Amino acid sequence: MRAISILSLAAVSALAFAPSAFAQDTTYTGDTSSASTSADSASGKHWAVVGGVALIKPKNDPAPGLDVDGGPAPTLSASYYINDNWAVELWGAADKFNHRVNADGVGKIGTVEQQPIAISGQYHFGQADNVFRPFVGVGYYESNFSNEKIDAASATGQHVGLDTAKGVIGTVGVDMNINSTWFARADARYMRSRPELRVGGQGTGSELELDPWTVGFGVGARF
Repeated sequence: MRAISILSLAAVSALAFAPSAFAQDTTYTGDTSSASTSADSASGKHWAVVGGVALIKPKNDPAPGLDVDGGPAPTLSASYYINDNWAVELWGAADKFNHRVNADGVGKIGTVEQQPIAISGQYHFGQADNVFRPFVGVGYYESNFSNEKIDAASATGQHVGLDTAKGVIGTVGVDMNINSTWFARADARYMRSRPELRVGGQGTGSELELDPWTVGFGVGARF
């Protein structure tokens, strides 16, 4: 997916710039042991990238008699800060989330994978150099489902699939500044996901109310 490639490129670029930025954090002036003011401040830096891992958990009982398990996947994000408080973030799973589909009284009946990507506007509270900076965001996401394997359908030769989920995504999180360049992040994201179930390539009119939450942790760099 092109957007995932953009995220990967942003992460690689950050790794290229981050060492020099980190080195600046420890640069000393000729007559004092304190770092320079510009190097010590996160304020005014416009770009940030975060690499981490997230656990996704869909809603219980998304359809009568069915349950969909959650699972982990690596994630990447790239943000542009308009100023110290407002940012635009591109976030996505760098690999697919794998789900096990279970039926009441039967257990596992199949598997499905999905890979979400989202763009959001965010507001980061407080000052850029605060140790802890909570933030909130809202935006739009799409999540492609693939490799749908339902045992009963496979036995009859019919393919069971899900339409691409799309809609609103909400985010809450907090950054912990390590220094002016590096920070740790914890966040939770909610996606309103109601993909239509398709059998043999035809829509059924039935939707799965997945509405998943993701909980993620990562390490980021700003420059």
